[in-house]
Amino acid sequence: MSRQIQYKLLTCFQLLHYNGFRVKKFVLCFCLFSWLTISAYPAVMKITVDAPIHPVTSEYILNSITLAEQNNHDLIIIVINTPGGLDSSMREIIEKILASEVPVVAYVSPSGARAASAGFFIGIACDLFVMAPGTNTGAAHPVGVSLTGQAMDETMAEKVTNDAASYIKSIAGKRGRNIKMAEAAVRDSLSYTEQEALEGQLIDLVAQSEREILAHFHGKTIQRFNGEEITLNLQNQDIVEQPMTGRQKFLLTISNPNLAYILLMLGLLGLYFEFSNPGAILPGVLGGISILLAIFAFQILPINYVGLILILLSIAMFILDIKIQSYGILSIGGVVAMVIGSIMLIDAPIPELRPSLNFIIPFAVGISLIFIFLVVLAVKAHSRRSVTGSEGLRGKIGTARTALQPEGKVFVHGELWNAEADQEIPEGTKVKVVEVLPNLKIKVTKID
Repeated sequence: MSRQIQYKLLTCFQLLHYNGFRVKKFVLCFCLFSWLTISAYPAVMKITVDAPIHPVTSEYILNSITLAEQNNHDLIIIVINTPGGLDSSMREIIEKILASEVPVVAYVSPSGARAASAGFFIGIACDLFVMAPGTNTGAAHPVGVSLTGQAMDETMAEKVTNDAASYIKSIAGKRGRNIKMAEAAVRDSLSYTEQEALEGQLIDLVAQSEREILAHFHGKTIQRFNGEEITLNLQNQDIVEQPMTGRQKFLLTISNPNLAYILLMLGLLGLYFEFSNPGAILPGVLGGISILLAIFAFQILPINYVGLILILLSIAMFILDIKIQSYGILSIGGVVAMVIGSIMLIDAPIPELRPSLNFIIPFAVGISLIFIFLVVLAVKAHSRRSVTGSEGLRGKIGTARTALQPEGKVFVHGELWNAEADQEIPEGTKVKVVEVLPNLKIKVTKID
């Protein structure tokens, strides 16, 4: 049995155990045997981060490091390709790396990849920092926005920059890396190729593959962040890949800003349709689910609440246009509020965490037109003449079944009614209903 299969079985058992499932005794014994085998022959764990740094990727890295510590791995390789991300998630990852019992390697790969902004901080914090040919790192100047979407003022921006610069200098100095280059990446947004980073002693190696990393560092002694020195034994080590869980993959998918925006719009549209036509059920159910998924995604993405309020205000304007004869002014205001709110909704420090303008503007306009179409249908329904009850009977044409002097019987709307008139009406004359009187009686007039 291969070590890869044994490792997967062990991971499966751990996941079952964490979720409270019970397994049969022979499965437990088999997993225990696999664990003992793996413990005797430690492996190298490989995790791949090809996304912005946010709570989902942070959870993935943190859980993987914990699992590597439990399984006594000799090394963790984080294959990283990221444009950056959120400062809070980045600091969680760095804290875990610095406290890890297992040495961690940041490997910027494949060729064409980058470890920018938060990715640069994570690379500097790792025990070893390696880049593949044709990659780059740096450009780590902090960018912040407020809840209203306004950029930080000059004083606050300077404070944040100084804090980030001190943070990177502290880590780089402890790791024995080039402090000046690390600080310049923060203060001046400098970015470095793999050769520039290697020559400046910012990274430890330029490697084509993970195997080359293991061969190069086998037998080398490295100093951990706590000052401890260890010698790496990486000869003939298996590289075991630790993928994201299904839950993490799902959360990573819905954290896409374009998808989160679609979920919000479809949710609002479904709820609007349900409230406008109570009893439809399906639009309300789908709308509620979409809204909940969008809210969860917004916990990951940095939301501008002014933009969200503008979107909700646009929905209110569309609804008011049904009740108030504004001659389309409210609907136009709703379209403007919808588009502006959509543009402002997600204001992240990097483009990868913001929805594309080429996407959200046409989508916002399209959703607005759908709302307007539903408003027009509602207005027409409200202004349409009633066809039931007393209002529906008024104006109907019937026939006098008896002479009205001034009371008698008329046949109208498929029914025989007691009727009265202001003049005598002969039997068989066409009559028109002008009013519905109490006691199931109608008032009619003669049609010439």
